[in-house]
Amino acid sequence: MRRYETIIIMDPDLPAEKQEPVLKKVEETIAQQGGYLAFIDAWGTRKLAYAIKKKERGNYIRFDFCGTGAVVNEMERLFRIDDSILKYMTVLLDKKADIEKIKEEVAARASQTAAAKEEAEPSEIVTPPEQPEPSATPIAEPGISEAENIPTENEEEHK
Repeated sequence: MRRYETIIIMDPDLPAEKQEPVLKKVEETIAQQGGYLAFIDAWGTRKLAYAIKKKERGNYIRFDFCGTGAVVNEMERLFRIDDSILKYMTVLLDKKADIEKIKEEVAARASQTAAAKEEAEPSEIVTPPEQPEPSATPIAEPGISEAENIPTENEEEHK
């Protein structure tokens, strides 16, 4: 089997509910043709270098998979039919891919992602330190500057 990478650019105005069936079709196509889908990376919406079908932005998605030429042909046929796909490109990464090695790589990547999520989530709730009470500074009266609001020695004696 060979290892491929396909990057598609989808219509950015398409809601998530409409994008999900396209991703499911790709997964099913790879499975039906006897391939193995390693990763799906959603890169998000980015500005295009030039307008494609009058769109200035595009939603990028990357598929990393193993399969034969028939898998690639079927996927690209689906992309040509679907109007929500602006562009697609498939690149051969490895002519003789070891599926067991790729599965180990996927498992290692999943464990790294899980560990990163654990580190990102605090195990206990941390409360912010208490703020010191504000000092007893006289509050300026409206229309009077702060310099005029500070009592002088003579004013303190009269009080």
